Amino acid sequence: MAEPGGLRLLPGGAVGGPEGGFEVGYIAEDGTDRRIALRDAGQTRFEWSRPARRFPQYKGQKHMPGRWWTATMGCHVGYESWLERDHLMLLDFDPAVVAVASQPFWLFWTNDQGKVRSHAPDYFARLAAGGAVVVDCRPAERIMPRDAAAFAATRLACEQLGWGYRVSGAPEPTSTRNIRWLSGYRHPRHDLPAVAAVLRQVFNQPGGLMAGAEAAGDPISVLPVLFHLLWRHELRADLSMPLHPDTVVMTEEVTG
Repeated sequence: MAEPGGLRLLPGGAVGGPEGGFEVGYIAEDGTDRRIALRDAGQTRFEWSRPARRFPQYKGQKHMPGRWWTATMGCHVGYESWLERDHLMLLDFDPAVVAVASQPFWLFWTNDQGKVRSHAPDYFARLAAGGAVVVDCRPAERIMPRDAAAFAATRLACEQLGWGYRVSGAPEPTSTRNIRWLSGYRHPRHDLPAVAAVLRQVFNQPGGLMAGAEAAGDPISVLPVLFHLLWRHELRADLSMPLHPDTVVMTEEVTG
């Protein structure tokens, strides 16, 4: 019996593959190669594993690989394209995410033709509540049948572990541009406690971004701290609209 994603189901609902189910291969933090049954993956700290595969780099390539310094972890995490970079940035911005790793593992399974297949998801994110979400980045128009089968297998494996899974295309442009701007101030060097305290007091009542910065001091020195607090969600604003001098900013505690 085969699932729509090309998985071969064994009696009792197990997925066909090595040892009758999914297997996971990864490179541990100490550099050793590991291969485990899916049932053991739930206790594995993939957020600290090394990338399971290298990003190809060659002359004339269309993708732009690189490394993103994550404020969440205080270290660099790789990306293979600008689309992946944007989703990595959004994971870094998400307060529910406490750690993230790129190309965290290989997932192995057997398809309905009896062939062993493998797929390395783009990201693994550990959540503050203790769970996890696995992310693949691919525009819908570029998902070929073989990709769809790999994504279906990955979704099923994640469901068996109680993890979330999503395939993400191009993110919403306006909020992404805003978050990209704020990301320029994500580094802790912009955390100036004295200025931050004044800004929290100023924006205890919702007010315009620039007016609040001027009320807190010299905007040249205050704005970087303001943007840092917006990145950290200690101040908030409607990021679905372009940031501008009159954008209403408020403390996290204000609800109406």
